[in-house]
Amino acid sequence: ELMASLRSRLQSLWEERELVLQESRECAELGEGLEATVRHLCKPNEFERYMMFIGDLEKVVSLLLCLSSRLARVQNAMSRVDGNTDAEEKHSLSERHKLLSRQREDAKDLKENLDRRERVVSGILAKYLTEQQLHDYRHFVQVKTSLLIEQKDLEEQIKFFEEQLETLEQSLP
Repeated sequence: ELMASLRSRLQSLWEERELVLQESRECAELGEGLEATVRHLCKPNEFERYMMFIGDLEKVVSLLLCLSSRLARVQNAMSRVDGNTDAEEKHSLSERHKLLSRQREDAKDLKENLDRRERVVSGILAKYLTEQQLHDYRHFVQVKTSLLIEQKDLEEQIKFFEEQLETLEQSLP
């Protein structure tokens, strides 16, 4: 019964992931249209700034999500540390926690820098785009970020339920 429930939940997550992937494809199409518009209207150096920002947006958000996920796993492992855990493992977890915490702080700094760059890019685009085009650009940036977060969350949930199902299957005679 538990295995059937896990399989059902996994099926739902896989379907939800497909919907998010479809939304991502639609968002990418919107991005391609915006890219063509910006290329046509802006100066080459302004277009380059736009493209660098859009490329870095995905990288920085993905980095933050990845580091946060890894940090959460280390914190979960640290919460299970007890008197039976050997000193080497405790030390290793502590060192990984410190490293991931520093890396996440660095990634937050990158995100703040990216937010400043987004304001600069918005200012540039405001000189060239119509109000509707500017609205489409802002919507694109917001949706792209949201979809990256949603996709990462779904992948984490799927991985968790797959591991649960595998563990359960291995525990049965």
